Amino acid sequence: MDTENLISAMRELYPCSKPRELGMGKRPALLVVDFIEGFTHAQSPLGGPWDEQIGHTSALMASARSVNIPVVFTTVEYDEADLSTNLLAQKTPGIRILLKGSQWTAIDHRLGSSEGDLVISKKYGSAFFGTSLAAQLQVLGVDSLLISGCVTSGCVRASAVDAVQSGFRAAVVRETVGDRSLPANEANLLDIEQRYGDVISLAQAIRYLQGLRQSE
Repeated sequence: MDTENLISAMRELYPCSKPRELGMGKRPALLVVDFIEGFTHAQSPLGGPWDEQIGHTSALMASARSVNIPVVFTTVEYDEADLSTNLLAQKTPGIRILLKGSQWTAIDHRLGSSEGDLVISKKYGSAFFGTSLAAQLQVLGVDSLLISGCVTSGCVRASAVDAVQSGFRAAVVRETVGDRSLPANEANLLDIEQRYGDVISLAQAIRYLQGLRQSE
């Protein structure tokens, strides 16, 4: 079964053919999940084919910054001691290259973080689990998140679920997320849209951000 037919078959299993939209609030932030050199650089053993998604994320970042919307990056960093206790590192030994201070934990050079951006260091999938992200967003008065990054079936999904569970409206921007498997990407976007938050296009996200400027 090809991807399109697989997703169509999955959609029929949900009680609502058209999911209800939560919509975004008035004070969003942009959350860029794990677009770090370890996951995006061609020379990294963990690198994925996400050049297109990086480009779209860059455009989304520019739009967010034009209206002074906070940009939040996540990176994955381990201490040596973590490698013997962290179950994710034991399950997927390849991520052991993401040691604190390594070149692989830096934000992708095509994006880069600017002064004032928030960089969250995490050791697990969700941007919220074991981090101060929720508290820092609350201090900033944020009520919604636009989400980009990798991978859709892992850290992006986990972050979207935890965003909603933490009281933030979440919208995953379709063109800005990627997965190593196209079926996994599409299936998880479908499930996020049906159960947790919204899945919107890059054009929709930019129009939303531009609308914030007009409402000032």
